[in-house]
Amino acid sequence: FYNRGSAKDDLKDYMGAIADYTKAIELDPAYSDAYYNRGIVKDNLEDYIGAIADYTKAIELDPTYARAYINRGNAKGKLKGYKGAIADYTKAIKLNPTSSDAFYNRGCAKDNLENYKGAIADYTKAIELDPTDSGAYYNRGLAKYDSFDTDAACLDWIKAGELGDADAYDRIKEYCK
Repeated sequence: FYNRGSAKDDLKDYMGAIADYTKAIELDPAYSDAYYNRGIVKDNLEDYIGAIADYTKAIELDPTYARAYINRGNAKGKLKGYKGAIADYTKAIKLNPTSSDAFYNRGCAKDNLENYKGAIADYTKAIELDPTDSGAYYNRGLAKYDSFDTDAACLDWIKAGELGDADAYDRIKEYCK
């Protein structure tokens, strides 16, 4: 059922995937990956509350499931629960300090709370861990711009553009001389 749920998810048969993951959970209530994957499908269906519930259950079953913390944080962020998202990303970072995704996403949540200094620090760490992450450069540029450091923002947008982020060129044209 788990494998068939994964196949249905790949085919975008989300309701079928949920049914199969649910059956896998009925057969093995301690199957953290089935909860996690069902959470992903619910997230795809924009059922963020349901996704959070499934990620929470996956975490209860496996408290070291760093990716479940990241995804739960993402779902909380979509519901504008940025403080809860930051807590989840911080836990994921404690479990996996080399997760550029956790730093990047925590930076986004801090940015949404207008904690630009904290966002810049997290985007910087994400870039250290993955120097090809154009989104981290782009968003760090936004945070720097919001912190009134236009020159530094332009440098980040230039790098983001070099890495393939087309939106960066719009920012460069509008704000950089």
